[in-house]
Amino acid sequence: MTDRDSYPSSTHPPLPPTSEDEQFSRLRLLRSRRVGITTYKRLLTEHGTAQNALAALPEVARAAGVETYEVCPEAVVQAELNAARAAGARLVMQGSDAYPTPLDDLDDAPPFLWVIGDISLLAKPMISLVGARNASSLGTRMARNLARDLGAAGYAVVSGLARGVDAAAHTAALPTGTIAAQAGGVDVIYPTENTELAVSIAEHGLRLSEQPMGLQPMARHFPSRNRIISGLSRATVVVEAATKSGSLITARDALDQGRDVLAVPGNPFDARASGCNQLIRDGATLIRSAEDVIEALAPLHDSQKELALKPTVEPLQTPPREPVKQSLRKAAALHRQILSRLSPAPVAEDQLIRDLAVSASEAAPALLDLELDGQITRQSGGFLSRG
Repeated sequence: MTDRDSYPSSTHPPLPPTSEDEQFSRLRLLRSRRVGITTYKRLLTEHGTAQNALAALPEVARAAGVETYEVCPEAVVQAELNAARAAGARLVMQGSDAYPTPLDDLDDAPPFLWVIGDISLLAKPMISLVGARNASSLGTRMARNLARDLGAAGYAVVSGLARGVDAAAHTAALPTGTIAAQAGGVDVIYPTENTELAVSIAEHGLRLSEQPMGLQPMARHFPSRNRIISGLSRATVVVEAATKSGSLITARDALDQGRDVLAVPGNPFDARASGCNQLIRDGATLIRSAEDVIEALAPLHDSQKELALKPTVEPLQTPPREPVKQSLRKAAALHRQILSRLSPAPVAEDQLIRDLAVSASEAAPALLDLELDGQITRQSGGFLSRG
C-alpha cells in the first residue's frame, strides 16, 4: 500500500463514480504548470478522465510551442495531501455534496477547495462583509453590528481575514458562523496579527482556500480570493472602501456574478468612504443596519417576512430608496465599452461619446470614474487616452 492509498478517505468527500485515484489525478492536473481553471476543465471535457488528460498534456504543450513540458510530479501532490492531513484540512472537490452551491454556478469556480473547520456552514445562506484594512472606529463598529445581527438572522458571514473591517466582521460573527476565504494556503495565516482570530475561526467557523497548502499569498492571489468571497454570497456589503481598493474589486466581481451589491454611506471628506459613496451613487443599495440588508434580499423562509431586528443604533432619516436593478451593471458595462474604444493614441472626447451612442450626461460620470482610477488620461484640447 502506498502512502497515497493510506490517506484517509475523509479528506476526499465521496463523489461517485470518481475514485480516489481520479481525485488525486485531477489535483495533479490542476497543479501542473500552465494549467489554469479554464484549461483544466477543457482537458477533462476533451479526454474524459484526469489520467487521460495528464497523458495528453505534454503533447498539448508541444502543440502550444512548449517543447520540454513535465506534468506536476506525484510527489508534489502527495506532499500537499500530507500537509493537509497535518493541518486538519479537508479537500472539497467541485461536484461533491459538500461543495458550496453558489460557487458551482461560476464559470471560473475553483475545482478544489481546502477547508478547515465546520464544513456545514457552506450549506447556509451567506453574506459577504468587506471593507478597508485601515478602517475607522465607526467602520469597525458598523462591521461588528452588521455581522452580529446578520448572523442572528441566520446568515453565515463571509470575509477575507484581513485587518480592519474583515477582522471585525469575523470576530462578531464567530458565535453564529463565519467563513474566511484566504488568499494563500489555508494553513498560512496572513496577516500574522490575525493568527488568534484564524485559530478561533477554525474552531467555531470555517477557513477555506483554492490555493495549494503552504502557499504564501502574493498580490496576484488576492483578486482571485475576492471572487470566491463574492461568489459564495447572496450579496456583498461594502462597509468602508477607498476608490481604488480590493473591496471595490470584490464588488465588481459580485456584479459580474449576478450578486447584489450594498454599501454603507460615509463622510464625503473621508477617503475611506469614497468607494462606498461611489457605489451608492452608481445604484448600490444604501445600508444603515442589518434590517436594510435583509429587506434588500428575498427572505430565507416565510418566518423571516416578519423578522424585525432591533437596530443597534438609531437609523439615519433618509428618503425612501428607489428600486435598483441594473444601474450598477450598466455602469460597469459602460466602463468596459469606454476602455475598449481607447488606446494610447488620443481620441477626442466628443467623438468617443458619439461612438458610444450615449449622452454626454451618461458618459461624464463614467469618464470621471476611470480618470480617478488611473485607467484613462485626460489631455489638453479635450482628448482622452488609455492610462
